[in-house]
Amino acid sequence: MTERLNSAQPYVLGLFRIVVGLLFFCHGASSLFGAFGGTDGNGATVDAGTWPGWYAAAIQLVGGVLVLLGLGTRAAAFVSSGSMAYAYFKVHQPEELWPIQNGGEASAMFCWAMLLLVFTGAGAFSVDRLIAAARGERGQKAADADDNGRAPIAA
Repeated sequence: MTERLNSAQPYVLGLFRIVVGLLFFCHGASSLFGAFGGTDGNGATVDAGTWPGWYAAAIQLVGGVLVLLGLGTRAAAFVSSGSMAYAYFKVHQPEELWPIQNGGEASAMFCWAMLLLVFTGAGAFSVDRLIAAARGERGQKAADADDNGRAPIAA
């Protein structure tokens, strides 16, 4: 049973990355363009260039697309995670301690989900993996290995 679950890990991780990236993108599109009801549910958007809202939304839009596609996943997830940590500690946490009290649940969840992708990588179904495969078998092995060139650990 454990072997079956382990063999599915790259695919489930890939699906996790796709869902997190899509939701992150939608959050940014909502803030920047009023898509999906905008920031207030009535199509309102953040004003261009305003700190920190507009920059956070731009990171969400671009980072979400990159994570969704699995293109530069670790770097995009790192920047996105940092953006959400900033949002939580500077915007939400000063109001109340707990995310449920201060409205920071999304920021906290996105922060930790993106941080997980920094350490796990893109999983299956990623553009990075396609690029590595196009470079040949050596590139595919590199896509399957961690940053130190070690093969993934199988439990």
